[in-house]
Amino acid sequence: MMKLTLVQDQAIQALTAGIVGAETFDRLFAGIRFDKLDDTMLYAFARDEEIASDIEDSYAPYIAAVATQVLDTQVDVVVVMPKVLQ
Repeated sequence: MMKLTLVQDQAIQALTAGIVGAETFDRLFAGIRFDKLDDTMLYAFARDEEIASDIEDSYAPYIAAVATQVLDTQVDVVVVMPKVLQ
Protein backbone atom coordinates (compact mmCIF):
# COMPACT_ATOMS: atom_id res chain seq x y z
CA MET A 1 0.00 0.00 0.00
CA MET A 2 1.24 3.46 -0.89
CA LYS A 3 0.03 6.65 0.80
CA LEU A 4 -0.21 9.50 -1.71
CA THR A 5 1.70 12.68 -1.08
CA LEU A 6 -0.03 16.06 -1.04
CA VAL A 7 1.58 16.86 -4.40
CA GLN A 8 0.28 13.63 -5.96
CA ASP A 9 -3.21 14.29 -4.55
CA GLN A 10 -3.23 17.83 -5.90
CA ALA A 11 -1.86 16.76 -9.30
CA ILE A 12 -4.68 14.22 -9.70
CA GLN A 13 -7.18 16.89 -8.66
CA ALA A 14 -5.78 19.45 -11.11
CA LEU A 15 -5.74 17.09 -14.08
CA THR A 16 -9.22 15.82 -13.22
CA ALA A 17 -10.48 19.41 -13.08
CA GLY A 18 -9.12 19.93 -16.58
CA ILE A 19 -11.12 16.95 -17.83
CA VAL A 20 -14.45 17.52 -16.08
CA GLY A 21 -14.45 21.33 -16.19
CA ALA A 22 -14.59 23.92 -13.45
CA GLU A 23 -18.33 23.83 -12.77
CA THR A 24 -18.48 20.05 -12.37
CA PHE A 25 -15.25 20.00 -10.39
CA ASP A 26 -16.55 22.64 -7.97
CA ARG A 27 -19.89 20.85 -7.59
CA LEU A 28 -18.61 17.29 -7.12
CA PHE A 29 -14.90 17.29 -6.38
CA ALA A 30 -14.59 20.16 -3.89
CA GLY A 31 -12.90 18.74 -0.82
CA ILE A 32 -11.95 15.40 -2.39
CA ARG A 33 -8.75 13.77 -1.21
CA PHE A 34 -6.98 11.05 -3.14
CA ASP A 35 -5.52 9.07 -0.28
CA LYS A 36 -3.75 5.81 -1.08
CA LEU A 37 -3.00 3.22 -3.71
CA ASP A 38 -3.35 -0.46 -2.86
CA ASP A 39 -2.11 -2.60 -5.75
CA THR A 40 -4.18 -1.14 -8.63
CA MET A 41 -6.95 0.36 -6.47
CA LEU A 42 -6.95 4.09 -5.74
CA TYR A 43 -8.88 5.19 -2.65
CA ALA A 44 -10.36 8.66 -2.34
CA PHE A 45 -12.58 10.48 0.14
CA ALA A 46 -15.38 12.85 -0.93
CA ARG A 47 -17.77 15.16 0.96
CA ASP A 48 -20.63 12.73 1.47
CA GLU A 49 -22.05 9.41 0.33
CA GLU A 50 -24.09 10.82 -2.56
CA ILE A 51 -21.14 12.77 -3.99
CA ALA A 52 -18.84 9.77 -3.52
CA SER A 53 -21.26 7.57 -5.43
CA ASP A 54 -21.67 10.12 -8.25
CA ILE A 55 -17.90 10.49 -8.66
CA GLU A 56 -17.29 6.74 -8.61
CA ASP A 57 -20.13 5.98 -11.05
CA SER A 58 -19.45 8.77 -13.54
CA TYR A 59 -15.76 9.63 -13.37
CA ALA A 60 -13.80 6.60 -12.12
CA PRO A 61 -12.33 5.72 -15.56
CA TYR A 62 -11.09 9.30 -16.05
CA ILE A 63 -9.61 9.43 -12.56
CA ALA A 64 -7.92 6.05 -13.08
CA ALA A 65 -6.31 7.30 -16.30
CA VAL A 66 -5.10 10.51 -14.64
CA ALA A 67 -3.83 8.67 -11.56
CA THR A 68 -1.97 6.16 -13.74
CA GLN A 69 -0.18 9.07 -15.38
CA VAL A 70 0.58 10.95 -12.14
CA LEU A 71 1.63 7.92 -10.08
CA ASP A 72 3.45 6.20 -12.95
CA THR A 73 1.77 2.91 -12.07
CA GLN A 74 -1.37 1.22 -13.33
CA VAL A 75 -4.62 2.24 -11.61
CA ASP A 76 -7.56 0.03 -12.58
CA VAL A 77 -10.16 0.75 -9.91
CA VAL A 78 -11.13 3.96 -8.13
CA VAL A 79 -12.99 3.62 -4.83
CA VAL A 80 -14.56 6.83 -3.53
CA MET A 81 -15.85 6.84 0.03
CA PRO A 82 -17.55 9.54 2.08
CA LYS A 83 -15.26 11.39 4.50
CA VAL A 84 -17.24 10.07 7.47
CA LEU A 85 -15.59 6.67 6.81
CA GLN A 86 -12.12 8.18 6.84
